Amino acid sequence: MPVPDLPETLVPHAPVARRAPSLALRLAGSARFRAFCARVPGLRWLAQREGAALFDLMQGFVQSQVLSALVELRILHRLAEAPASVPALAARLEVPAERLRVLLQAGAALKLLTRGPGETYALAPRGAAFLSVPGLQALVAHHRVLYADLSDPAAFFRGATDPALARFWPYVFGAGQAEDPATAATYSRLMSDSQSVVAEETLRHLDLGASRHLMDVGGGTGTFLRAVHDRWPALRLTLFDLPAVLAAAQAPPGTTLHPGSFRDGPLPRGADTISLVRVLYDHSDATVAALLAAVAQALPPGGRLIISEPMGGGAQPDPQTDVYFAVYTLAMQTGRARSPAEIGALLAGAGFEGISLKSRDFSFVTCVLTAEAPKA
Repeated sequence: MPVPDLPETLVPHAPVARRAPSLALRLAGSARFRAFCARVPGLRWLAQREGAALFDLMQGFVQSQVLSALVELRILHRLAEAPASVPALAARLEVPAERLRVLLQAGAALKLLTRGPGETYALAPRGAAFLSVPGLQALVAHHRVLYADLSDPAAFFRGATDPALARFWPYVFGAGQAEDPATAATYSRLMSDSQSVVAEETLRHLDLGASRHLMDVGGGTGTFLRAVHDRWPALRLTLFDLPAVLAAAQAPPGTTLHPGSFRDGPLPRGADTISLVRVLYDHSDATVAALLAAVAQALPPGGRLIISEPMGGGAQPDPQTDVYFAVYTLAMQTGRARSPAEIGALLAGAGFEGISLKSRDFSFVTCVLTAEAPKA
């Protein structure tokens, strides 16, 4: 079945014969050419841009650790209250002034802080934006687990490590490992904290006015359904997730809570719209295929499926999803950041029609696909 409205197709390509490097590659790899660009005023910007980009690749981990320190020491929060000098902050934080000076200067270089007269620092607009995004601070703190898993990157990509991240998200391996309420609460809280931003971006591209009943499968504590209820209060809602997850649910009034696992049997029927928000990329292709088949069975003919999650760029690699989310899901040891075309192929395999990519404007937040259940 063809997969329309997607930015790429999944047609296998024949092996490509090896070719000589292009002129662009030969020039980029030439130290003499780079030195020439650096000397010529009209070309100097090219050398500066590419040199800075390469250096940013190298220093990316240090940047993330600067951000982690700013969050852990609550420096952004303190400066949101009022600007402060290095000595004053050093005394409050019990950090040596000479070391704090390096951290603050780095924060200013990353445009999270601004530096004023007399070594006074204040919160910059980017820092204020960071504090305003729900769940972002918790995610930065959570990255300790991911960074530990990447401490030996070559071994990690060889599959020779035992990532701790896989044990942080036990539900992806089956419901039985997620029955502990404390464990379920940990991952549910982290997902819920960031889900409001995902919900806002998802609903920006959807109109649920014609829907009668929406079931959110794997909907966690109900953040997405709360956002839906705010816009369409008359829409009937069902939240389907593991029993231990639903124990902490804060779904809108009147929402039906349906405990269960989509691995264990068919999904409940009755909804004409089903949403999968940040669900597919947690799971293997086999699990996703089985889930999509179950969704197709649960929906009425022509019923609507909404998929919202970060998606890879496929033939046009995406700098966020094909780096961060792809590596993160690899560390989880299950699931992956699929491209819209790959998801479309899985949808077509389950019989879905009218597959359409609604948005990938903010791929680092989420992308939105919709599809219709087979009509016959």
